[in-house]
Amino acid sequence: MSDISVPNQKRLVLLAGRSYPELAQEVADDLGIDLSPTLAYDFANGEIFVRFQQSVRGTDAFVLQSHTTPINKWIMEQLIMVDALKRASAKRITVIVPFYGYARQDKKHRGREPISARLMADLFKAAGADRLMTVDLHTSQIQGFFDGPVDHLFAMPLLAQHVASRVPREDITVVSPDAGRVRVAERWTDILGAPLAIIHKRRDPDVPNQVKVFEVVGDVEGRVCVLVDDMIDTGGTIVKAAETLFENGAKDVIVAATHAILSDPAKERLQNSQISEVVVTNTLPISPECEFEKLTVLSIAPILAKAITEVFTDGSVTSMFEASPEGAEASTH
Repeated sequence: MSDISVPNQKRLVLLAGRSYPELAQEVADDLGIDLSPTLAYDFANGEIFVRFQQSVRGTDAFVLQSHTTPINKWIMEQLIMVDALKRASAKRITVIVPFYGYARQDKKHRGREPISARLMADLFKAAGADRLMTVDLHTSQIQGFFDGPVDHLFAMPLLAQHVASRVPREDITVVSPDAGRVRVAERWTDILGAPLAIIHKRRDPDVPNQVKVFEVVGDVEGRVCVLVDDMIDTGGTIVKAAETLFENGAKDVIVAATHAILSDPAKERLQNSQISEVVVTNTLPISPECEFEKLTVLSIAPILAKAITEVFTDGSVTSMFEASPEGAEASTH
């Protein structure tokens, strides 16, 4: 009889790139595990080197990296980590991208343009990823770009719970800042039991990249308007939308968004606006110079940790969101 014993339990390892170690550590703490030690550094010419400092053979590996500035560097580092895991014989590799880089480039608006969101998915698949996990994609069809299971997580229950704890639900009107966000706003109305309003944007054909007129479809007079979006970049559209709501008689405006990119001059625009609170999650790191008095940051780590647990134990990621008030949607293969 052989003396060799074969372990019958798979092992979970959580690995993190260098873009946002604080979030990775928070997820590890929620899971009750240690981050797998990783050596990573840059060569003088900018090339990235990665080596895992313990065996990952046969493991269920989860690679977490937030695609923040400098975004191309951190995407490349995550691709290299996936390649290293594949060559080190990890059993399954799940790429976790709380904010999916290039998500706004999900279709061709005109000829001779790329579909960069699809390219991202292809790169991770080519590197060796078996599964993709992300939060609040800019458009849901991006899930179809990746040839494999995609766990599309939602921050909406977390954000909605915070808003509901601050404002009586009967006073709330959920507002979509444009036609593209209507479906997301409708899910908010289901959770909060609130009416929906939409801001319709009309552009001046003679002035590129500028909105000429904002029109409100729905009743916002005397209401606390919750402007919902997937991301805040420079804050221009959100602030103009809030101004339009106040012009139409809104009592107050709260902004809720998952991804706080906060490119300059978002901080000044939002802080100096009539908006009373900007609620976001920490899918992206928020530097101290980008913080401002009206900003509230909620942690996405418990949602990521729960999703990792469900995937590792072959449970249901969808059930995480079906159990939330009024059956908030989730999508997973």
